[in-house]
Amino acid sequence: MTLAPGTPAPDVFSPGKIGGVTLRNRIVKAATFEGRCPNGRVTDELIEFHAEYARGGVGMTTVAYLATSPEGRTDRHQYHWGMDDGGQLRKLTDAVHSEGAAISAQVGHAGAVANSASNGLPAMGPSRIPAPTGMSLTKACTEADIDRIIGDHVRAARGAHNAGFDAIEVHFGHNYLVSEFLSPKLNRRKDAYGGSLENRARFARRIGRAIRDEMGDKIAVTMKLNMDDGVPGGFWIDEAVQVAKWIEQDGSADALVMTVGSSLLNPIYLFKGGAPLEDFAATQPSVIKMGMKIVGPKMFKEYPYTDAYMFDDARQIRDAIDLPMMLLGGIVDRPSIDKAMGAGFDFVAMGRGLLREPDLPLKLQADERRRSLCVHCNKCMATIYSGSRCVLREYVPPIPAR
Repeated sequence: MTLAPGTPAPDVFSPGKIGGVTLRNRIVKAATFEGRCPNGRVTDELIEFHAEYARGGVGMTTVAYLATSPEGRTDRHQYHWGMDDGGQLRKLTDAVHSEGAAISAQVGHAGAVANSASNGLPAMGPSRIPAPTGMSLTKACTEADIDRIIGDHVRAARGAHNAGFDAIEVHFGHNYLVSEFLSPKLNRRKDAYGGSLENRARFARRIGRAIRDEMGDKIAVTMKLNMDDGVPGGFWIDEAVQVAKWIEQDGSADALVMTVGSSLLNPIYLFKGGAPLEDFAATQPSVIKMGMKIVGPKMFKEYPYTDAYMFDDARQIRDAIDLPMMLLGGIVDRPSIDKAMGAGFDFVAMGRGLLREPDLPLKLQADERRRSLCVHCNKCMATIYSGSRCVLREYVPPIPAR
């Protein structure tokens, strides 16, 4: 809900609550796939990746992407909640907590974005639609598949709680599976899960209610919801407003983070800025690399970057609901943060700016004139399977002890 006239906006460095969790400040490290789980193994490198953000001053860091289901991984080098983590997830949450920050687990099913060739399992979708990474078509979800995947989301929430996570972020965006169900372009079903918006939103709402019924207030639940797929005929802002109202009505979320774009059809629409097609193609197998030369220029379109670029659309959601909300997209300095706080957003989420400078929150707190060094080249996208990083960030070795 927008702030009432005369109500002072909260300072971003004041504590904020999501469900039963109190964050030391209102800056959240957005989920950016880390590429540090070889064969699904949670590594010390992943632990240090998030501990660094905690030391850098975020209120909460978000671990991405912890798949609900084995076929829901974008690559086999991802953890899914049916695997034994050997106690490493608890080591991860303990490491972040020891630095004073909270920690969230992003959970979801990649749908047609999953790599069936890598996973050795068919990608799933609301209908039979192309799954480009695995060079295949998806298997259309049966009602039994839907029930199983809902159960997998509940298992993920339970597993996250048991591993010491303070929150989960349930992924309903970017044309991953639930977002595909929401999309009139991708969902061609004729049953209770297709057609009207109420039907297309049924899967998302069932997941949310099932998690809440199982977990109650044991773990905070945030939901990442698309506002705009960025493709003709896709999910759009007017439908997002209604789905957000339904989520609030269901009582299934403690906060919403709005997003845009389609990892399946238009990935740069989410990020804005450069479209590093050549860098990304260089990381792909030869067959996919050849295909990217043909379809890549159409898929990897460039969009101009502006600070707080999701603000106008997200404010339409903010005006329609009372749930706490995070503003994502181009949060790089105090003016963009203060703009969000002044419009009634409770938190801000940072991605690329923190990849560039993990201690950006501390720098912003020390100097209100400070601005992120991120140039929005998006070359970090090409590093996601070799260890996500900013390619412009210099490695500074530690000073030896004397």
